[in-house]
Amino acid sequence: MFSPNFSQMDWSISWDESYLNAYKEVFRALCLIPILHYVIAFMVIWVVFLYNFLEFHFFQDFFSGFRGAPVALTFHPTSHIYHGVVSKCKILHGRYLATPWLSSPHFQTTFLNFFGNPPAFSYRRQLFHASDGGTIALDWLTSSDISRGAFEVNHTISKEDTTPLVVVIPGLTSDSTSSYIKHLAFGLAKHGWNVVVSNHRGLGGVSITSDCFYNAGWTEDARVVIDYLHHQYPKAPLFAIGTSIGANILVKYLGEDREKVPVAGAVAICSPWDLLIGDRFICRRLLQKLYDRALTIGLQGYAKLHEPCYSRLANWEGIKKSRSIRDFDNFATCFVGKFETVDTYYRRSTSTPYVLNVSVPLLCISALDDPVCTREAIPWDECRANKNIVLATIKHGGHLAFFEGITGSRLWWVRATDEFLGVLHSSSHMHKKKTEITEQKASIESSIDQGPYVNVGEDGMVAAVGSAHAGNKSVEHFTGLGSIQDKTVLGTEQTQQQTEAKSDVAGSGGEVSGECSSLQRIKCFDVIAASKRWLNHLLFRKNGKSVWLLVYIAIITSWPILGSALRIFSRKKLRNFSAATSHRR
Repeated sequence: MFSPNFSQMDWSISWDESYLNAYKEVFRALCLIPILHYVIAFMVIWVVFLYNFLEFHFFQDFFSGFRGAPVALTFHPTSHIYHGVVSKCKILHGRYLATPWLSSPHFQTTFLNFFGNPPAFSYRRQLFHASDGGTIALDWLTSSDISRGAFEVNHTISKEDTTPLVVVIPGLTSDSTSSYIKHLAFGLAKHGWNVVVSNHRGLGGVSITSDCFYNAGWTEDARVVIDYLHHQYPKAPLFAIGTSIGANILVKYLGEDREKVPVAGAVAICSPWDLLIGDRFICRRLLQKLYDRALTIGLQGYAKLHEPCYSRLANWEGIKKSRSIRDFDNFATCFVGKFETVDTYYRRSTSTPYVLNVSVPLLCISALDDPVCTREAIPWDECRANKNIVLATIKHGGHLAFFEGITGSRLWWVRATDEFLGVLHSSSHMHKKKTEITEQKASIESSIDQGPYVNVGEDGMVAAVGSAHAGNKSVEHFTGLGSIQDKTVLGTEQTQQQTEAKSDVAGSGGEVSGECSSLQRIKCFDVIAASKRWLNHLLFRKNGKSVWLLVYIAIITSWPILGSALRIFSRKKLRNFSAATSHRR
């Protein structure tokens, strides 16, 4: 009765023993394999894992014959910027091959930040004081600095200089000493352009002098600096380049001011475009979290430099405990910038909604493997819909890196930017600022170079009234290599002031003997009013020539004397005429 159960149990036991014996045999076989082979196998598996984890593309480049990847261009079919400018740029129509030993976006980005192979040169420091009391460090590198090979302390740019001027807006926690900024500045200056790096507030070794800090959507500093340079050097074509967060600021500024910007052309490199998408992306994977942490440490270092201001305006304890950019923005940026939430700050600072409003020739360059600014945020459709924008996307390149050549001494995007701006400058597609001129503000002021302007009273009297303008103070420092904090000041403070001209010009006429009838007085005033209206009309049509203003002043101021003389002369003529007619009678 129980025999079947015993047999079944015996069968299961034998089955288990066979499994155990099989594993024993496998273990004996594995033990016969040399340990070296295990080490090699482990290393191969580890290399394959790292190759994919770090997004290497060396074997892809190898099997393609190291030809590199082509540059993909996105633009409107009828874009005059593409057909008139970009179509002539060989670099943008070529291929990009990364430095073989840097064939990973993470290797490129890391190498750029820790090494970068930047060229050696010195900037000339100018401190620009904004109207709110903030201080912005402007670091200059001119073409003559590169050609001379050494700095001249008294070397300045003439107001009449026509050399193209490029304004560079750095990325988050970056300044003029960053490797990629030095690559860009040196490359442009070497090709005959003047470059000025507009450092963010509190960076470049300059203290915070107001309760205003920069952020990813703060465009006011870029606006005032660009306007200042435009008025300071009116004959020099002005171009702008933004990198990373600086690119977001630049595109947002161009979209906000539209046709009113005095920028002839612009380039945006590795822009984050949509900060909300970027915030979600940078905390998605382990590597992105490492970048997030590294950038947060940089922001905390920035806050540490200006601890007195941050501890007064923001949550200092929260800043010290921040573990991500979002944490820092929550405890610092939102407090200082008066944003309700972090997402509110990101929405208001995002440049994507402004892309369609850009009226300036704009080249945008982004890498599809950018480990900081994701490709998911690139506004493909908006760039395609705007005829002024050409979007260039490259398969590889990392964040602001794009190293090329065996030695990795060059950045591809620097060469592409230099070529694009050069072709744009020699073309007829540069943007020209459109100003709104009304008849009431027809440029009397501009025709005499901001000097005294004419005030015509109701009584026909003319007074030259001074036009006072508060100039921006600028202090120039000549700096050496190395850290900006250790620079020696060789220059002296230079204050630009415009003198206020005040003069009173009044025409006075003598008393005319005899009496004028009321009809004659009315006719005199009618003639004066008609003459004034005609001269005003003539002056407004010729506001570009100050000679008409001088004629206008001369006639109006001397009119009482001339009128009196004409009345006396006409009175004598009438008396002679009446005497002759009476004599004839």
